Amino acid sequence: MEGLTGLAAVVMSLSFLISLPGLYTFYRVRKLRTDERLAAMARGVEVPMEPELPEASRSRRAGILLIAGAIGFMLTFTIIARVEPDALMAAAFGAIPFTLGLGYFLDSTLIRRDAKAS
Repeated sequence: MEGLTGLAAVVMSLSFLISLPGLYTFYRVRKLRTDERLAAMARGVEVPMEPELPEASRSRRAGILLIAGAIGFMLTFTIIARVEPDALMAAAFGAIPFTLGLGYFLDSTLIRRDAKAS
């Protein structure tokens, strides 16, 4: 179990370090888009202020990401449970993001239904 703890610590720290450039890139792209819009407005160009994705698409994306993450979480702990049987209890916590993802899918469906009714 001690080797598994060290492995988990290394994987978690590496995943944090790998995600930092992605976060910075997201911030930088967002800032460049904002600066571009402000420059266009300063020149008198009319810039539409619409969200990048419709609300239903954002809900659907969040649902997909949450369900995929939950399945990955549950699979990881199910594989670890072959070595450490108590890890199977941790796999059950994957049900939380899974149900949240289902809720986002439901939200996306309701938004689309409301849009068709209008």
